[in-house]
Amino acid sequence: MTSRRIVIAGGLAAGLAALPARAATAPRRVVSLNNCLDTLLVHLADRGQIAALSHYAREREGSTIADLALTLPFTWETAEEVIALRPDLVLTSEHSALATRNALKRLGVPVERFKVPGSVAESQEQVRRMARLVGRPDRGEALVARIDAALAAAAPPKGVAPIEALLYQPNGFAAGEGTLVSEMMTRAGFTNVAARYGLKRWGNVPLERLLADPPRVLLAGAPAPGARSWADRVMTHPALKAVAGRMTVASFPEKLMFCGGPVLIQSAQALVEARRALLRSAA
Repeated sequence: MTSRRIVIAGGLAAGLAALPARAATAPRRVVSLNNCLDTLLVHLADRGQIAALSHYAREREGSTIADLALTLPFTWETAEEVIALRPDLVLTSEHSALATRNALKRLGVPVERFKVPGSVAESQEQVRRMARLVGRPDRGEALVARIDAALAAAAPPKGVAPIEALLYQPNGFAAGEGTLVSEMMTRAGFTNVAARYGLKRWGNVPLERLLADPPRVLLAGAPAPGARSWADRVMTHPALKAVAGRMTVASFPEKLMFCGGPVLIQSAQALVEARRALLRSAA
């Protein structure tokens, strides 16, 4: 093991020696180690600046850029892979592999760490920050303007009462208050009722409690092909017929649940469609 560590350390050091100096202008080789940061990067940077995305970017169930990601390099988040790419900027999150983050720090690789945004305002600030980092501040402002326009278009007419809703996903999680997606629900004319099931930020709502006290709208993700899930149980359970007249099931893909930035535009559109689904069911 000692010999192996020496070999790896030597390889990393050699790779580090070949790293380009951190430019005062825009970075030329950017590596992202997080799915949400992948999405920001492809919307704000030049394609030629992207040295690699995370492997999560290629997963269709969780990524909004899967098709594009298939045309770009990716890593499995190891320090060895990152160093070999000779980046002058690495983007990480609080959830990126700790061992990799520590290794990059020890070797002096330029790293920018992003936290999970808890609000639209925090997400838009991250857009601006990312745009500055890649030397494209004008694109950041343009994206923020597009997000604002999507939010304005998703807002319900004045005087319309909020609609009770619960965001319920194939992995068994529901989103509570204090999350970015909960704020999106509020902006689109919904009231997040997760708290009445005992949820704070994230958690699971048992099927029995959901059926005993259904929300007006269930924002449910589609399960992966062949997979069983809590959301799948809700949509197929025989007891659902008993609340069919009290609860409308609308689509809200899981890939829209966790990320901000450009994903907020798609989230806003999905929530508008959920409102339309309720109106169609009531007609």
